[in-house]
Amino acid sequence: MSHTVKEKSKLLARVRRLRGQVDAIERALEAELGCGEVLNLVASIRGAVTGLTAELIEDHIRDHIAGAANPRERAEGADELIEVIRTYVK
Repeated sequence: MSHTVKEKSKLLARVRRLRGQVDAIERALEAELGCGEVLNLVASIRGAVTGLTAELIEDHIRDHIAGAANPRERAEGADELIEVIRTYVK
């Protein structure tokens, strides 16, 4: 079973909080709040996305690399992670 399935409710809760934060930015812009307030809201979303990403990467390493049943699965897990990190750091 994939780690995203095992942690589904926790991950969905984090995504729903992110959605709420994005909605807060929309409300702030509609209310014509100052740029400082909007920037703080954006920064909080960036932190939340970074935290979610870190959690998913950690779980991937534990389940698909360290916890892999054989060297082939370990290599596949590592290749997947490398591809994601390359995309993330662009």
